[in-house]
This record gives sequence, C-alpha cells and structure tokens, in this order.
Amino acid sequence: MTGAYSPYQPAARPGSKPPDKPAYRVLVHRRFADLWEQLPDRVGLESAIQFYDHVANTPGEPPKVNSSTILRGKAGKPKFEGASRTIHYEISGAGRIDYQYVNNYTGGEHGDAHPVVFILTIDLSSH
Repeated sequence: MTGAYSPYQPAARPGSKPPDKPAYRVLVHRRFADLWEQLPDRVGLESAIQFYDHVANTPGEPPKVNSSTILRGKAGKPKFEGASRTIHYEISGAGRIDYQYVNNYTGGEHGDAHPVVFILTIDLSSH
C-alpha cells in the first residue's frame, strides 16, 4: 500500500482483549468492518476468538480448529510487498474469511517494520 490513505483499520479481538500481546497486528478492510463487529453473533464468540487468535499469532500455519486453503491463481496473488498468498479460512461452516500476512510490514505512519495480518474479505453467507 502506498500513499497516506489506508482502507484498513485495526480489528479488535472479539469478546475481550487477548491474554498476551499478539505477534501480528490484525487489520480489517473498512468495507468489512461491520461484518467484523457482527462476527461473534454470526458464527459464535468461540469461533470468532479462535479465528482472531489464529491470525494474530500463527497466520502462516494450518489452524488448530477449522480449515484453511492457500488460494491459487490471480485470487491468491500477494497484494502487499512481502505478503503471503491469500489464505481462505473456513469459519464454523458459516462462511469464509480471506487474509494475507506480512512479517515485516513497513507501511505504517513511522515506517517501522512489524508483522501485520490484512483481512481482505469476509463472506458470512452460506456457500
């Protein structure tokens, strides 16, 4: 991402603050901010917390609960410099969340490198 404007905003952990500081900062695209807020009501608080804890700590590993797939082709291409391919996470049979992670993202206001997860899309419709 370049420029002063970023469509991504911080995504709070559903329910409560995490017991330990997460390894990754989680950001959600503003188009999906409302769905992020609805996540606990739509998929259950436990599933929402499991997803958040997974992406905030181990986004590049297979999840301990639910399943994920690395997308192929154009849909999976990294959107940010140094980013992973898009990971498609199946959440509680109710939908999916697509995300990418960057281990050393420097697009912040001060340019300091830090790990970030970008939530690209949230689809909670049945598929």
